[in-house]
Amino acid sequence: MDSFITEQPVVNRRYLFLTVFIAGMSTLAIEFTASRLLQTVYGTSNIVWANVIGLVLLSLTAGYFIGGRLADRYPLERYFYALVTLAGFCAIFFLLLTGAILRDAAAAMAVLNVGAITGSLLLVVLALIIPVTLLGCLSPFAIRLAVQDVNESGRISGRIYAISTLGSLLGTYLPVLVVIPLAGSRMTAVIFGAILLIVGLVGLWRSSNSRKVRIISLLLPICLAPALILWLRGNIKTDAGQLYETESAYNYIQVIRRDDCNYLLLNEGQAFHSFYCDGGRVPHVSVWSIMLAAPFFNEVPRPPEKMAVIGLAAGTIPKQFTQVFGPIPIDGIELDPAILDVGRRFFALNDPNINAITGDGRYELSRLTGPYDLITIDAYKVPYIPWHLTTREFFLDVRERLSEDGVVAINVGRVPDDRRLVDAISSTLMDVFPAVHAIDVPGTLNTIVVATMKPTTIGNLLANQAELTPDADPLLRDALATAAVNLASASSRGVVITDDRAPVELISDSIVVRYLLENGPSGLGLLDE
Repeated sequence: MDSFITEQPVVNRRYLFLTVFIAGMSTLAIEFTASRLLQTVYGTSNIVWANVIGLVLLSLTAGYFIGGRLADRYPLERYFYALVTLAGFCAIFFLLLTGAILRDAAAAMAVLNVGAITGSLLLVVLALIIPVTLLGCLSPFAIRLAVQDVNESGRISGRIYAISTLGSLLGTYLPVLVVIPLAGSRMTAVIFGAILLIVGLVGLWRSSNSRKVRIISLLLPICLAPALILWLRGNIKTDAGQLYETESAYNYIQVIRRDDCNYLLLNEGQAFHSFYCDGGRVPHVSVWSIMLAAPFFNEVPRPPEKMAVIGLAAGTIPKQFTQVFGPIPIDGIELDPAILDVGRRFFALNDPNINAITGDGRYELSRLTGPYDLITIDAYKVPYIPWHLTTREFFLDVRERLSEDGVVAINVGRVPDDRRLVDAISSTLMDVFPAVHAIDVPGTLNTIVVATMKPTTIGNLLANQAELTPDADPLLRDALATAAVNLASASSRGVVITDDRAPVELISDSIVVRYLLENGPSGLGLLDE
């Protein structure tokens, strides 16, 4: 055994370096694919991301330790490429298994079956640990094989880590920006796992003359066939009334139909982000309808002549303003172009007065000149509002683009006994605007915070509601009536959010965790704004 262990055959370094590059690429591709699979059920909160990253790092740590010991005990290419082959096989098998588990978890999430959700999450954790741990074994093993002389150990190990990191760079951008949007998350798992599997098989055939080993290695792809047939079929989710689903670079997107209305759901699907009913019917006053009341906080209200919408989604806000105030020019900014495509196909987002702009809300607003009579901000990615759309500096940019009696309205989340995020945004707006008001949207966990360019009072809204003419649009009448009876205090007790200090995610995390611990998930509600 000792002579076997000390055997030092010549290693094909070029192919070894290629393998290390592919392994680095696959590691990050698996991480992003797993996170995309998880976000269809558990969302994209910082907690989910932290758990995925932490699990990957923990698995890599175990892999480095195990791989180093295996490399010292079995320093032969055929064992290294056997690990590569096994890692490729497990990447495909376990990521497809994860997708299948999460499909059942999505159904459990729809009815908030906590036991099923927790059980599926534990299975996903186990499924992710195995391929990532195997991938972690490869770098120390590759260094052991490539170093033939101790005097070159630093140079060789540095080169291997550099090549692996370069592969990781490609594995960061390629799946997120190209493969997942074009092929979907499940097929992405197959593509990157297959690349790793093929590289391992070729290396195994090159380094082993054993016929038995070659036959066994060929059986691995065959064993994957049932998993590919069973777990690649069907939709990612199978919700009742589902019309459409797709994956973009930013979101998992669903369109659900209930009665005569289409609803836009993103990622975990616990909130809808737009709706459209046949013929443009608005069945009830919603979060977006309440924003119609924003201009009526001015002493002398007038219909907005031009407005901007940050967080256009599928166009619910501008379509309701168009219904009430006519075809006023509206610039709508939406980060995800796939959502705009869905809006045109399923939500009648084709009004000629709506100018849809693709890009980040803050950046794109900085390129617009205005002046706008109203700017609405509804850019939630549950449970977060993007922090850079909540800072004093951002609201200064908003103010510069408002008319003399302009108004800004922002949708902010809360829970019944915790208004910290509402207070923080209210305090920040008070640092920029002379008057700030709040409206708690009934039946939801949302507050519309309104800030005005001129000093205004709640009495203005009540007086303007009373003076509505008989021919006012019924939706406007209902929106003002709802707003008038759900006014809340806009507190200045919160922290002022700045570009330098923006604890928005920390506040949101603590609100969600505290609420779940005190009330359980049943209090979060289903399919709400």
